[in-house]
Amino acid sequence: MKNLINSVFQILKLIRYPNLAIIALTQFLTALFLLENSSFLGLLANLQFILLILSTLLIASGGYIINDYYDIKIDYVNKPDRVVIGKHLKRRHVLVIHSFFNGLGILLGIFVSWWIVGINILATFLLWLYSNLLKRLPLWGNLVVSFLTGLSVFVVYILFRQNLELIAMYSVFAFFISLIREIVKDLEDIEGDEKFGCRTLPIAVGLIATKRIIYSITFLFLVAVYFLASSLPAFWSFFLTLTIILAFLCNRIYVSDKKSDYASISIYAKIIMVLGIISMTVI
Repeated sequence: MKNLINSVFQILKLIRYPNLAIIALTQFLTALFLLENSSFLGLLANLQFILLILSTLLIASGGYIINDYYDIKIDYVNKPDRVVIGKHLKRRHVLVIHSFFNGLGILLGIFVSWWIVGINILATFLLWLYSNLLKRLPLWGNLVVSFLTGLSVFVVYILFRQNLELIAMYSVFAFFISLIREIVKDLEDIEGDEKFGCRTLPIAVGLIATKRIIYSITFLFLVAVYFLASSLPAFWSFFLTLTIILAFLCNRIYVSDKKSDYASISIYAKIIMVLGIISMTVI
């Protein structure tokens, strides 16, 4: 019994359950606050919507698993305390769990929409490609993860077909903040990545150039939000708050030069993501 409980705990650790909770919360609040005539109980009773959330979480879990499977050696350098595969769970068992999660995620999509099935298959392929190849190339891996993060918000529109502008804005929000965070994580993990031959953005162009790219992405982020949300009643308070938060983020990146600095910035970016979710309640 003790071994079973430990195995379940290690699987939860492997699939990043706090990140999964953020994904589920994002999709639920997107439907609750950005759709017309939606209610808490109504969404809980909507089987298609619940299956959409479950399928998204299963595909994301599979992505986390295969990413750690390919990154065992790198993680022993960058995050030794987070290594699960080979230390607590056997590699072959992990591959079985990965295949099960992906298969079940795609299967559940059938009961929602064939569009969702197609998206889940695409996401499964991109997550495998990211883990196997793209994350070792400058920027490509960051873009794929950020695209899938934004897509996890946009699928709510695909199911309900309401309020395209609002949901698109939050999809763009999720894309850009995820992109910034992924590049910051590359700054944090530069030691292990370089040791094992990865060509992430900081390794390919250097720290200073990478920071300048982050500043440029932040500017594009604000421009995109401006054009997507300028017609909203609460736009200026939202936009000014976002500008201040991102200015603070850029300042933190500018003065940072240690692994611990970038780790704290990565957490800060995740907090911005959560604050963005909360802003749905008032926007």
